[in-house]
Amino acid sequence: MQGREPIQQLVKKFEADISNRQLINGNEWYLETNPTRIAEICGYVHRKLGYPLIALFAADERSRTGNYTAYYVFGEREAGRLLVLKIPVAPEKPELPSITCQIPAAALYEREIHDLFGIVPAGHPDLRRLVLHRNWPQGEYPLRKDFAGHSRPPMAAEEISFNTVMGEGVYEIPVGPVHAGIIEPGHFRFSVAGEPIINLEAQLYFVHKGIEKLAEGKGIEFGLYLAERISGDETIANALAYCQAVEKIGAVAVPERAQYIRVVFAELERLTSHLGDLAGVCLDVAYGFAAFQFRMLRGWAYQLADQLCGMRFLRSVIQPGGVRKDFVTGKEQILLELLARIQAELTDTVGIIKSNSLFIDRIENTGVLPRQIAVDLNAVGPAGRAAGICSDIRKAFPYAAYDRLSVAVPHHHNGDVNCRINTKIEECFESIRLISQAVREMPGGEVRASVPPLPPGRWAFGLNEAPRGENLHWLLTGESNTIFRYKVRTPSFCNWPALCHAVRGNIVPDFPLINKSFNLSYAGNDL
Repeated sequence: MQGREPIQQLVKKFEADISNRQLINGNEWYLETNPTRIAEICGYVHRKLGYPLIALFAADERSRTGNYTAYYVFGEREAGRLLVLKIPVAPEKPELPSITCQIPAAALYEREIHDLFGIVPAGHPDLRRLVLHRNWPQGEYPLRKDFAGHSRPPMAAEEISFNTVMGEGVYEIPVGPVHAGIIEPGHFRFSVAGEPIINLEAQLYFVHKGIEKLAEGKGIEFGLYLAERISGDETIANALAYCQAVEKIGAVAVPERAQYIRVVFAELERLTSHLGDLAGVCLDVAYGFAAFQFRMLRGWAYQLADQLCGMRFLRSVIQPGGVRKDFVTGKEQILLELLARIQAELTDTVGIIKSNSLFIDRIENTGVLPRQIAVDLNAVGPAGRAAGICSDIRKAFPYAAYDRLSVAVPHHHNGDVNCRINTKIEECFESIRLISQAVREMPGGEVRASVPPLPPGRWAFGLNEAPRGENLHWLLTGESNTIFRYKVRTPSFCNWPALCHAVRGNIVPDFPLINKSFNLSYAGNDL
């Protein structure tokens, strides 16, 4: 289907249940929908139109409309559009129909809404706590507007259960939340029969920071400060997504040179992230030479960051309207030389590891994520592309200067550690090419446009391709250039459930290897 046909088909079929439709920001369709039919309509959009559910969240809009509002976000990736179904949720009966049984990707979103707003997804098959842990009291919902963000509710002792696998010889192995390495906390509960893993359940949110609550009522400038600190290795991706939303609401035209500079930093962050992942996988199979080769290359990528902005975390680079300053002028030659050096060494290293049959044997058919499960859970980024989902926001929803740069998207099918490694290797080479092309073709001119005060009651999505995949931020403005609601959904939120499926049937010693091939962010999930 091309053009507006799918939206028109949807509206025609459910004409009596869609009260209003609105196209804003060029590619965001908002349809106000009958709450009693939302499950049926979502099922139609997902199955008949083929749109994946890419986000589901709520907002406390009682001061504006008298109700809570739930937003169901579907991605029309072929046309580069978003379809958002809106339903009101009455405060006197905070309940909405669950769509989890029709769309498995909705499961965690609905549990998150229940924890943070107290809105019950009626019919949800597993409504245990997700964000809030056992010390959080019942009846306290932190994203309601009447919850004081700096208050400290009394400690509770709620019981949180895990799924139990019964059978002869089945036992459980609890791992974490405190780990031996310098990583963030997460609890993993393995159900094992002999050596093979039957089931894995992950409990996260030990480092929940309350990012979305902290943003409420704050100035637009403070929102960027929060976005940059969501996850230390996705600074550019999160800052850029936030700025995209601000720029859409403010109708800001980002200067062309700034758009190219944004590409340079986004690809540098991707290159650094993937090199670290490749080093981690090699280390987990005791392939020391390759691990330290990739670590060395990551160090060279950090040298690129130092040459550009003097900070490997890449903070204070992106800002609404463009970039903070011209980071590239006068550094073009040294950047191209460093990139050529990284590419040559990476080519040699990849050739060595791919000729090592013991290494290939260790990673092939390990941690397979089947394509259908990847589709059902909306697995994104390298994890999705390794399982046959050939989707990349840089092509589906072009931003910055990507519409002027030809992006090659890797496409693999087996969904194992080997495919995830190959996807990231190919993306490393593509990042080097894109940075080089952007530096060579970068036009002159200004790097920052002014951003006017944002009008209240406006909303927009920021959407980009982070190193881990599809990254989505939604901003709703308040009075006096403030934030009314800020919703963040990083790629790790989608991919943690996929990881739990990928380890099934493997042995416990394979878990660190499989986990590292996904390399998901705890901080990026535990907002």
